Amino acid sequence: MLTSSFSPALFPPPVPQIDIKLTDSYPFEPPKMRFITKVWHPNVSSANGAICLDILKEQWSPALSIKTAMLSVQALLSSPEPSDPQDAVVARQYINEQDQFVATAKYWTENYATEKAKDEKVERLKEMGFEEAAVFNALARSAGDENAALELLLTGL
Repeated sequence: MLTSSFSPALFPPPVPQIDIKLTDSYPFEPPKMRFITKVWHPNVSSANGAICLDILKEQWSPALSIKTAMLSVQALLSSPEPSDPQDAVVARQYINEQDQFVATAKYWTENYATEKAKDEKVERLKEMGFEEAAVFNALARSAGDENAALELLLTGL
């Protein structure tokens, strides 16, 4: 039997960021949503943050709202659906190696989705001489990946 591994007792309070884009056709088509923060979850791509959730695709209705979509994402995080994954590797780990899944999810949460992790990355990059605003921008553009943010800062992109 699989149980939800995202209990507050196991993880520090996460501070995930989600990119939400609305097209001119909204509310007749769903918002485009993806995690900017790296998330280890069967229904979220570990590579690009894409979210596998039916109401963000074929089950969308103009009667739904951004609030409904966000509540659905929150519910999905608490109750993974490994039988309909966005990330097959994470889903296999969730099904077959629960302890390893919990350890990896906890590591990703601590290193990518907490204020402490963000603060440490910001401080390290600022210590290299970069301005705080540029550091925040680079970290946001790189989904919290410190090395990718450093590359953005160094190349001036």
